Amino acid sequence: MVEETAAPTGETDALSAEKDEGLSAGGSWLELAVEADPEAVEAVSEILGRVAPGGVSVQAPFALVDEGLAAMPERAKPAVVRAYLPGLDASATRQAVRDVRIALGHLQAFELRPIGELRTRVVHESDWAAAWKRHFPVLRVGRRMVIRPTWRRHRPEPSDVVLALDPGMAFGTGLHPTTRLCLRLLEEWADQGLVEGSRVLDVGCGSGILAIAAARLGASVVLGIDTDPVAVEATTANARRNRVAGAVRACRGSLPADGSPYDLVLANLIASLLITLASELRAAVRPAQGGGRAGKLIASGIFTDREREVIEAFEQSGLRLVGRRQEGDWVALEAERVG
Repeated sequence: MVEETAAPTGETDALSAEKDEGLSAGGSWLELAVEADPEAVEAVSEILGRVAPGGVSVQAPFALVDEGLAAMPERAKPAVVRAYLPGLDASATRQAVRDVRIALGHLQAFELRPIGELRTRVVHESDWAAAWKRHFPVLRVGRRMVIRPTWRRHRPEPSDVVLALDPGMAFGTGLHPTTRLCLRLLEEWADQGLVEGSRVLDVGCGSGILAIAAARLGASVVLGIDTDPVAVEATTANARRNRVAGAVRACRGSLPADGSPYDLVLANLIASLLITLASELRAAVRPAQGGGRAGKLIASGIFTDREREVIEAFEQSGLRLVGRRQEGDWVALEAERVG
């Protein structure tokens, strides 16, 4: 699933007057930005992803609290979906923008959820590194989990589990409800003694935030898999940064994963993928052994209106629902393997 890096706001339409000065120069990019209702983010991301070789990013809306040291989600505001096109070929870039405008127009015609107009602007690489970082505050999730961007300071409480994260272009900073729901459930599992010494699989690992959280909470072996090589690189780098590289390994791929079934499986994806992968997810979860409990699954990235479909797919594949958490329109499900 896609989520949560950002770039500067204040966009202007760089191509509206056919001005592409500097666009063909080395070290420049064209930023495409679209405001979208949370339920339209997936569709808008897919459209922008067709033309963006580096993938897309989503800036979830938030307000700074505690004198700017933490963040609070603002569910009533739209998210901003962004993509970046290399500026080496101005003609190809203009065509890509036209294609995106047409596709967004078709999507807007359905009037399912509010979608803003496409905005573009030239971003020079020399300004990139520092500019997007200001969109990421220190964020507390649950009782103990703290996500600290690597460029920010945080004075931890004695019980804090601090995750130092540099998301780059990969999904997963903790700002999105789907990630927060997973982290809260993972913390609950740790409180129940389920994480310590466990083998964990993170399906669609993104930035590695869930894999690293599992390792920091005591998991002995964590495998993160993702079809995006950028995500694999981000997970590997973030695991080293958090000193859990000995426990966390990331590789490119999808289910089925290599090796024996896992004690805990984390799948922060989207409803359609969870439905498609239901049988593979069930196979990845360890069956009950010696009269003990079976392994468990966290499935997140589910809109409330798709929840029933996901539950039915899980039940048909041999997964039993044992818990549910909701934040806004997003749902995370907790399931156990049957048999």
